[in-house]
Order: sequence, then C-alpha cells, then structure tokens
Amino acid sequence: MKFHPVLPALVLMGAACFLGCRKVPLTPSAPIPAGSVVFRFTRAVRGPVELSVDGTRIPVQQSPKAAIILQVKGLPPGKHRFFLTSQRETFSPDMGELDLPTDKGLYQVTLTQRLDAVLYGKPDPLPTAEGLPGVTAVLMK
Repeated sequence: MKFHPVLPALVLMGAACFLGCRKVPLTPSAPIPAGSVVFRFTRAVRGPVELSVDGTRIPVQQSPKAAIILQVKGLPPGKHRFFLTSQRETFSPDMGELDLPTDKGLYQVTLTQRLDAVLYGKPDPLPTAEGLPGVTAVLMK
C-alpha cells in the first residue's frame, strides 16, 4: 500500500490546529452584574495594562501572575468610550464604545497578542491614574 505525501501533511496540520487552538468562551459562565464590564483576553496578559474610560485613566490593580480577565466595576449605565493599552501586549479591539444597560453588565472578548519590542534603557514612569469615583479595574486569572 502506497501513501500519498499529502496524507501525512494533512495529519500534521490537523494535529497542530487541534493542539494550538484554545477555545475562548464567547459568553460568560455567570451573569455579569449591572455596572460591570468584563474584558476576556484570548491570551494571558502579563501587564501592566492601562485603561481609559471616557478620557480618564482608571488605575488597574495588576496581578503578580498573568491574567486572562480585566473586570471593571462601578460604571454608570449609558455609553462609555474605552481605550486599552499595554507595553507588552496589543489588543483588538483596543478602543471602542460600550453601551452599558441598567439591568446587566457587558462581556467583551478581546483578542490579545504579545508585543516583544526591544527598548533601550528604561521608559519613563507613567503618572498615577486619576480614576473615576467608584470605578475599579482588576486583572484576574
């Protein structure tokens, strides 16, 4: 019996796709409380992550380990513009508009890619984030 050379290539490609692809839940496992937004990253984020909501920088509690969720609490209902950035990762969407309803929160899947940039010297430290009253942001596993 003679094998065609395409067959082993298809088997190797199928194994690579199966092992390399991870499933990211498109819906939350539990309901999101009102006034909250959950950004679910497709890869673990090491941080530091910077978040701006409505043009105001929000202080983000960084995790000592890599995190896959950024949870923002305390936002009032209505439309909010956000901007996500990091020195080590890129996000998609990195900016946009959230329409927060009064009865539930939002769940946003955010594509994440590592950004390995070579920097010479240390970057200037960012000023502390001023934040919005009652709004908190936490990176979680």
